[in-house]
Amino acid sequence: MSASSSELIARLGDELHAALTTRTPLPPLTSRHPDLTIADAYRIQERMLSHRFAAGARVVGKKVGATSAAVQNLLGVAQPDFGLLLSDMLYAEGDVIPMSRLMQPKAEGEIAFLLKRDLLGPGVTMADVLGAAEAVMPCFEIVDSRIQDWKIKIQDTVADNASCGVFVLGGAAKPPLSLDLALCGMVIEKNGEVAATGAGAAALGHPANAVAWLANTLGTLGISLKAGELVLSGALATLIPIAPGDHLSMTIGGLGSCSVRFA
Repeated sequence: MSASSSELIARLGDELHAALTTRTPLPPLTSRHPDLTIADAYRIQERMLSHRFAAGARVVGKKVGATSAAVQNLLGVAQPDFGLLLSDMLYAEGDVIPMSRLMQPKAEGEIAFLLKRDLLGPGVTMADVLGAAEAVMPCFEIVDSRIQDWKIKIQDTVADNASCGVFVLGGAAKPPLSLDLALCGMVIEKNGEVAATGAGAAALGHPANAVAWLANTLGTLGISLKAGELVLSGALATLIPIAPGDHLSMTIGGLGSCSVRFA
């Protein structure tokens, strides 16, 4: 990318933030800049989020995206990515989410980890993650792309904060070692009909593996997962499109439930 140029990085980050605030999707960044690298894309993500930090949002955690084969196949990407969770993205169990703050939303059922200790890679293992987590919770992540028609490559979604929209934490929380998270089965219902099923193993074989991947990836940048942060470990089934009036509910065996409405 000839403009590894800070100027181009800044312009694309500003474009993504403008797309978010005006709810006007952009053509894919990679269609206009085919030499965009993943490293460039993370710099664009930083620029995009800088506007939200300036407006008062703060980091409450991190998310792993594109961990399951179902989501990778649907989006046409071949590796995980990560984004930041901000305070203005969080909704509670049973809340109504206004569609006015979303553009092209799709729902993912996930397992969220609440950390009680920092994790800094490299060398973080699944066992380290399970030992560092205070609790796990069922969670809906509502992904949302600022790229037209979800026509994304990995660089597009990375630049767009891993296509993060908002997220909803279920009320149930359990110690991670009290469950076999790989074998926990998940059922999502949309308006009373089964819309997706999955299991913990869909997230890189075990949700804690996804968190370890994130800790090790961030560790190469000198960034840690911090005590008190939430980490969303990735979708356990395919993405579910959302329309106004939809009601989603999810149960994860042994863990609990989560529900949300859209208006």
